[in-house]
Amino acid sequence: MQRLLLVGLNHTTAPLEIREKLVFSGQQRNLALQAFRQQFHEAEAVLVSTCNRVELYVGRALHSHPRDDEMIEFLAAYHGLPAEEVAPHFYRKTDKDVVTHLFSVTSSLDSMVLGETQIIGQVRDAYELAQTESTVAGTLNPLFQRAISVGKQVISQTSLAEGHVSVASVAVDYAKRIFDHFADKTVLSIGAGKMATLVLQSFQILKPGKLLVCNRDGLKAGELASRFSGMPVSYDDLAKHLVAADVVITSTGAPRAIITREMFEAIHRQRRYRPVFLIDIALPRNIDPAVGEMENVYLYNIDDLQQVVSSAHSLRASAVTAAREIIQKQVEEFLSSQRSRQVGPLIENLYQRYHDMAMEEVARTVRKLGQGGNGERERLEELARRIVNKLLHDPVKMIRNSEGLASPADQSMHIVEKLFGLTESEHPRDPDAHK
Repeated sequence: MQRLLLVGLNHTTAPLEIREKLVFSGQQRNLALQAFRQQFHEAEAVLVSTCNRVELYVGRALHSHPRDDEMIEFLAAYHGLPAEEVAPHFYRKTDKDVVTHLFSVTSSLDSMVLGETQIIGQVRDAYELAQTESTVAGTLNPLFQRAISVGKQVISQTSLAEGHVSVASVAVDYAKRIFDHFADKTVLSIGAGKMATLVLQSFQILKPGKLLVCNRDGLKAGELASRFSGMPVSYDDLAKHLVAADVVITSTGAPRAIITREMFEAIHRQRRYRPVFLIDIALPRNIDPAVGEMENVYLYNIDDLQQVVSSAHSLRASAVTAAREIIQKQVEEFLSSQRSRQVGPLIENLYQRYHDMAMEEVARTVRKLGQGGNGERERLEELARRIVNKLLHDPVKMIRNSEGLASPADQSMHIVEKLFGLTESEHPRDPDAHK
């Protein structure tokens, strides 16, 4: 019997200053999964880390480890943080609630930007990384495969993504609040990854006078700049480019701020304090929040997008309802399929054990009676089979109707194992059973 567990935090439970301490870069996710496998070698794990969430999904045996508190301790310890500092920001879910949550995540219902499709790719990347690191098997494989499928179904069968507000489009919206026109403006993108690409696609509609792409990897900067008729510039000359820029978008994977207040004070003087729009969509943040306290500096981070997103939510209430109906149906179907997969061997063992016992008693009775034809023995065996089937009918029905991947199912299956002698060892109560 398997249990699903999830611990996580997102933009609704943890402020930006907490999330940026716990975010995992690409290489860190690999190393974290390897460390998890070494510490909990019998458990499965998928680690999802984006700018808005860090979530650890675990599949493990009913009375095994890790528990949810151990999962939080693992995540905190990896980043050198005290668990008690971050634990209040985590949500904890088990079994059916894990399934419902993950399906909601891939459907973008748990995203800051409702209807965004990037999350499906992020979850898929996390799952594929777990496959590479061999931390998924019979419990998490079907869960994540179904979750990705559900996300695609919601996007294709509802209007959730129609006219949705993206992080990139919100950045453009804020820019238009600060500047009336862009023909004489310089846009500087620091970073050349997926997020930078999305932002530059949106900024194309503004037709800025000059577009600069700055990245430590000059080749990547050149490739991205060529896509949008921009110009790659050297990262070594970042200060000079900041002096020239009117709009700056930062989305690098740097572990700490690359634009500090002290640095920008000197730059701002060279700019003669003309207005500058800074939008920091990186996690950890690329720009020191203190920069936003300066005159004529308009700094927005990823959490500042929530205002626009909230208004978009209310406009698509019917789409949200339709999406939740799809998710609910898919959750029930998934649990039903997993219930059948889990209880099948138990039911088979149950029937096998008691039919074997019945046949042993038939053989003993035939020996005591002495002479008897094959027909009489066959009638006795058929009688024994019918009695066993009738006796097992109710407990088997109870098992098949249990919820599956939830504590009632676990308890009923465990009770049947104990009651009918299908297990030889005592197990302590699962500490996560009723959370």
